[in-house]
Formats: sequence, C-alpha cells, structure tokens
Amino acid sequence: MKIAFIGFGEAARAFRESLAETDPALVFSAYDILFSSEGTAGVTAETARTAGVEVASGPAEAVADADWVISAVTASSSLDAARSVADALKAGQVFVDINSVSPARKQATAELVAGNGAVYVDMAVMAPVHPRRHRTPVLVAGSLPDPLVDAIRRLDFAFEIVGEDVGSATAIKMVRSQFVKGLEAITVETLLAAAASGCFDRVLSSLSASYPGLDLKTLAPYQFERTLKHGVRRAAEMRESATTVNELGLEGALGEAIADIQQRMGDLPATDVDADDLEASLKRLLDEIRR
Repeated sequence: MKIAFIGFGEAARAFRESLAETDPALVFSAYDILFSSEGTAGVTAETARTAGVEVASGPAEAVADADWVISAVTASSSLDAARSVADALKAGQVFVDINSVSPARKQATAELVAGNGAVYVDMAVMAPVHPRRHRTPVLVAGSLPDPLVDAIRRLDFAFEIVGEDVGSATAIKMVRSQFVKGLEAITVETLLAAAASGCFDRVLSSLSASYPGLDLKTLAPYQFERTLKHGVRRAAEMRESATTVNELGLEGALGEAIADIQQRMGDLPATDVDADDLEASLKRLLDEIRR
C-alpha cells in the first residue's frame, strides 16, 4: 500500500512516522510547495527523504500510483491542493482531507476529487497530532466503502464515523474550535492586558478563584505556548470556523477576532513563556507587540 502526502508539515510527518511503525510495508511519497521554492535538495525535501519518503517534483507525480492521498496543507491552500492533483486522480484511489476548513470547502473539494472517480474522505483531527500521531482521535464522514473502513481500522486510526455527508466531520471540529481557540485567545488577551495594567496577580488570582476547574496557573502558560508556536496555522483555522458560523446564518465576527489574536501571537518571534515567571514573560511579549 502506498500513501502520498500533499503537504509535508507537522501533521503529515507525524502520521507517516506512526503509520510506518504500524505497517512497515507501507510506501510513502510526498509533495510540498516548499519542494518547489526550496528545491528538491532543500531542507523540507531532505526531511522527507531522510524519513524514507519518495520526494516528488510535483503533486501529480506524488499521487500517480498511490492508494491513498492525504491532503495536509494550510487551511487557505486546501482547495488549491485538491486542484493540483484532481486531474491525476483515478478510480480506486482515496483522497483523505484532514485540513481544518469549513464544510462548504470540503464539499467543493469532494466535487473536484470525485470527478475522476476517487473516493473522498472528510477527516477531522480532533487534538494535537503529538504524541499520538496518526492515532490522534479523528472524525470521518463520507460515502466510505467497507474495504476502506476496514483499511482505516487495520491501520489503527482512532476514528469515529459521524455520517455519510461530506462536511459532517469538519463541522464538528469547526464549531468546537471556536471554543478551544477562543479560550486560548481570551486567556492570552486578558492576561496580557493584566500585565500591561499592573494588575496581573490580582486578575490571575481572581479568575483562579472563580474558575478553579481551569487551573489557570497551569493552563495559561500552555495557552500562550500554543498561540506562539501555532498561532498562524490556528488563525487560518479560525477564519474557516468563522466562515462555518456565517454559513449557518449566525455571526462569525467572534471567530474572526479570535483569528486576529492567534495571528498576532503567531507572528511574534518568541515561541514560549516562563511558567515560573509568567508576568515577566508577558511583559517581554508586550514589548514585542508594541514595536
């Protein structure tokens, strides 16, 4: 069995690593847009090559003889990624879309993929890919033939089928993300404001007393770490979440505001904070934000 990755970032690398452990006979290929900008001798391609992955010079080459194609790109690029391989796909192939995008985007992608008879899988990854890698809990939706479900089970995915309609899986993730990424954003913005106004200890103590179940003294450094390291990617996801909410006839402005905070944090040069001296770390972040 051969699996091709379109996009070879964190999620694809994590999936490949544990899939290879699960079934050493698996063969992998990949194409990432960085293979073109950096060249096939560049850092990203060399990372793939070192992992035993065939480095393709283009997306069509990557998927040419693959059984599965796993699309793992940035949210904003998911439809372009599908377009890049649509003409090369054929009946019998499976296109697994793990991108964090709106139901409408996945439905549009499914139409492209189905044009040449490939099977489309709406897969939503419901937690960070580390440490469980491809065994991270996922939701799947679509018209899935029994042999495909058997293969997903044999490869030991931690999956739950949530429906036959494409978009059913990603809808759950997009709506849930508004809370998860929103909690990060409100924690970040509140504690930065507390540090800026000189009332950090009082605000943190008051919130900790009001919401003891959150364990903010432990949670807050983690929330900052997630936004600093992954804010750019999470911002793209939140814009898709906002689109999802708008498509439901509700107000997506909250998702857009969350995206703005995630983007701002992700654009900062810092990547972590000192949990033992959080206030001092936040003051340093404030200096970076104000530059």
